Amino acid sequence: MQIMFLVLLFVSFVWCGPEENEGVKYASKCEACKILATELEARLAETGKSRDVIELGYSLDDVKPKKRTEYRKSELRLLESMENVCERILEYNIHKERKDSTRFAKGMSQTFQTLHGLVNKGVKVDLGIPYELWDKPSAEITQMKTQCETMVENYEGAIENWYFHMQEKKPLIEYLCEDRVLKGKNHKCLYEQLSDSSSETESTTKQDKNEL
Repeated sequence: MQIMFLVLLFVSFVWCGPEENEGVKYASKCEACKILATELEARLAETGKSRDVIELGYSLDDVKPKKRTEYRKSELRLLESMENVCERILEYNIHKERKDSTRFAKGMSQTFQTLHGLVNKGVKVDLGIPYELWDKPSAEITQMKTQCETMVENYEGAIENWYFHMQEKKPLIEYLCEDRVLKGKNHKCLYEQLSDSSSETESTTKQDKNEL
């Protein structure tokens, strides 16, 4: 029973798409921008509650006072938030049991939860890669990190303009991704979310597999 289940699981794991022989399906521009916008806004939210006041510029004497500004409205906050935003993508995993953009998400995928569970039960699982590499960032994740870095470089000015002038009017995912990066192209993925029914299905699947 376990051996048959393992074979079926392995087939479903590797046969995921037509783009690569190994089943690799890289992030689209829409998916990469969605994650960038999500992570940058999350990073800004982490620092947005600060009431610190910072001093800008310098003076050789005390006659001319330094300019003071709130950290949460400063360029420094934006620069610090953008500095490592693409590194946060390495916290994501591929959830290949999902078919839309929610396949990119944090946390271990259902597939790998099941595979780790089988290994813990003493079942031999051969994916063609060493066990210690199972939880390393996949090709899809590292490629999306590269896309993110390119996007940040190409749209730095737009992100800065949003930060200073538009963030109270439009979410970044709309201002950057929908209006600029995609420019009227299909942006359906930007608003895809994991539905309650999908969550229930995955929870039920996990319970069923644990009973094997």
